[in-house]
Amino acid sequence: MITVPSHPKYLALVRAVTVKMGVQNKVDGSIVQQMEQAVDEACSNVIKHAYAGDPNKQIGVTLRLSRDAFEVIIEDSGRKADLASLKGRGLDEIRPGGLGVHFIKRACDVVELDEKKEEGNRLVLIKYLKVKRGNKDKRP
Repeated sequence: MITVPSHPKYLALVRAVTVKMGVQNKVDGSIVQQMEQAVDEACSNVIKHAYAGDPNKQIGVTLRLSRDAFEVIIEDSGRKADLASLKGRGLDEIRPGGLGVHFIKRACDVVELDEKKEEGNRLVLIKYLKVKRGNKDKRP
């Protein structure tokens, strides 16, 4: 797990760690790119919504890679997210912002808010990996 301050300048670090995790483990580039974008959007939402822009809080990011999945868990101690409000704005509304949730849901196979966490939020993002058959292409 890495823990970063809730300041937008640290989003580059979170993106870099996400990419490095995928590249080091030979995950397909398009999947790495999707996870990078999803993690960036999710952490941006923590800063904006859970912490109301306060740069003095912490965001925890845990990255796990198995043979079958790339999983990222994002945790904060901010205002609880309302599941009903995690929709994003309508795609037919042409204006900046509000599309992060759409990007996250499009990038990930599983987007789950862990309601068991008593304080703050725990968002689980999972992208299933396509495992190619044959010794050369198998993931470790």
